[in-house]
Amino acid sequence: MEMQVYVSRYSPERDAAPRLESWNVEVHEGARILNVLEAIHRKDPSFAYRSSCRAGQCGSCAVRADGEPVLACTEEAKQGMVIEPLDLPVIRDLVVDLIPGISNIPRIATCGCETLPSPEIVAGIRPLRDCIECLSCVSICPAMKVTDFFGPTSMRAQMRIALDPREPGNRIREAISQGLFTCTSCNRCWRVCPKSIETPGKAIEKLREIANREGLTLPRHQEVAELVRTSGRSVEATKPTFLEQADEIIEPYGEVKLEAGFFSGCLFNARLPERAFELLEVMRHAGVRVIIPKDQICCGSPLIRTGQTSFLEEIQNRNIRAFQERGIKTVMTMCAGCGATLKHDYDTPFEVKDITEILTITGLPPIQPLPVTATYHDPCHLKNGQQITREPREILSWAVERFVEMPAQCCGSGGGVKSGLPQEAAALGELRKEAIQKSGADLVVTICPFCELHIQDHSDKPVKNLMTVLVDALNNTRKEPE
Repeated sequence: MEMQVYVSRYSPERDAAPRLESWNVEVHEGARILNVLEAIHRKDPSFAYRSSCRAGQCGSCAVRADGEPVLACTEEAKQGMVIEPLDLPVIRDLVVDLIPGISNIPRIATCGCETLPSPEIVAGIRPLRDCIECLSCVSICPAMKVTDFFGPTSMRAQMRIALDPREPGNRIREAISQGLFTCTSCNRCWRVCPKSIETPGKAIEKLREIANREGLTLPRHQEVAELVRTSGRSVEATKPTFLEQADEIIEPYGEVKLEAGFFSGCLFNARLPERAFELLEVMRHAGVRVIIPKDQICCGSPLIRTGQTSFLEEIQNRNIRAFQERGIKTVMTMCAGCGATLKHDYDTPFEVKDITEILTITGLPPIQPLPVTATYHDPCHLKNGQQITREPREILSWAVERFVEMPAQCCGSGGGVKSGLPQEAAALGELRKEAIQKSGADLVVTICPFCELHIQDHSDKPVKNLMTVLVDALNNTRKEPE
């Protein structure tokens, strides 16, 4: 079959910038990207790319396909695909400089003793040892774009070393000096890793737990943990809270299509209760009976992300009881961080769904789209943490006349970075501002309270929650003449 693809060409000696070349090549159905690159090379021997094992084990053939890091030898080629180098310094065409990134990876300094890891320790190391050093994770790490962070591959290696009894020293201070607390917990590295290594959860957050035990947690993070311990909330209220104002059961306007408990989260409860009430209004139109347990507390995400987990189990048990005792089978969240935490860090007897998952099940009555051009910011804990990207875009398209995309990128508000390292968070916020301006949108829409507030601090365009936009569209519909 004939396939057309676009490949990046660049020679630093003669080109001012990379350019895309169109190629038509003959390949078999089901061909991998590497097969396409080989076909191009047969036509043009000057075309540069890397490959070695052809079996997904060496990592040398990592490239970007339509913007996503992949291994060329395992990823299927698609008609019209754009193939570019990883977002690292380019040597030529698709060949990037891997030496700086690989040089930053710490290596174990064995003690020379006869101590061997126990089977339990080996089981803990196993999820971390499969790295093939392709540096896909390094190429997309947002923290590395604005700080001197050594990156997820280095943190993975530090945790692997920390677990190994043959390592004689304590390397936690070295990990901190290499940027342990600069990770925003965006989980992008996990999602692009060809070996699915969950570096944030299995390495970075575990290293932060070690740092906490040694008294090295950032002061602001300690303050947040103490607030959760004493009040059950990670932020202090500045107005009457949502849980203080809301009824425990909210009935829909029409027939009941679905019943769900609502986990409000700290920020919607204490700082943005109006957003939570907008969700209730949307749910009434969607036919959802909403149950709101008043004894729910912080989900514990700020503690997990910063490694302060000594009383996490108590928090989890309280929240599970709050919903389980009311017979709730489905719990919905509007905060992406809460949703990811309940799905991945809890063992719940109920199903957890993001509000956008609920709405794609129930739908809404016909609404009159707002006359605006909107773009959508993917919250990291929704896109990477819960792998939800289609649903919010589909819902937003109901509510606005024109939707435009912009590249997904962490805004900088997660992982304790905004509270602990505000300059880094601000730098990432400025990168979001640039992307928003390039999109040409009148309005930025998201579905995370932290993203909403942080991006608004760095945008001259209004930033709204998806529920706010839906309520505006529902109100706009009622204003339409019959």
